[in-house]
Amino acid sequence: MKIDITSEIIFKTARSGGKGGQNVNKVETMVEGRWNIATSSIVNNEQKIVITKKLANRITLDGFLLIKSQESRTQLGNKNLVIKKMNELVNIALIKKKSRIATKISAASKEKRIDTKKRNAFNKLGRKKVNPNDF
Repeated sequence: MKIDITSEIIFKTARSGGKGGQNVNKVETMVEGRWNIATSSIVNNEQKIVITKKLANRITLDGFLLIKSQESRTQLGNKNLVIKKMNELVNIALIKKKSRIATKISAASKEKRIDTKKRNAFNKLGRKKVNPNDF
């Protein structure tokens, strides 16, 4: 189930750096998208909590999810990128992580590990300096 938050995103434009030549100085192509998670009617309270936890580093103090784009040379292109990024982030945040199932180490692998340790210990023993008092 994919969630589409496009209708609730608030857009703001500004002048952006990067490609565009002289256009950069006069056209507002950078698009900033904000989505207020708390007042959203698209997601339920449980989902709001999950989104807030998982995307905490992208949420402002006001409770807005903030995404900026200035990759494209056009405002429309950047707006589409913001919409795409926001929807992807929200949908990825709502995917539940699979719980890990604990497994036991097999007897054969334990035996193999101990055998390797013994072989390594024997090799290292052979590298020691010979003490004449031992004979």
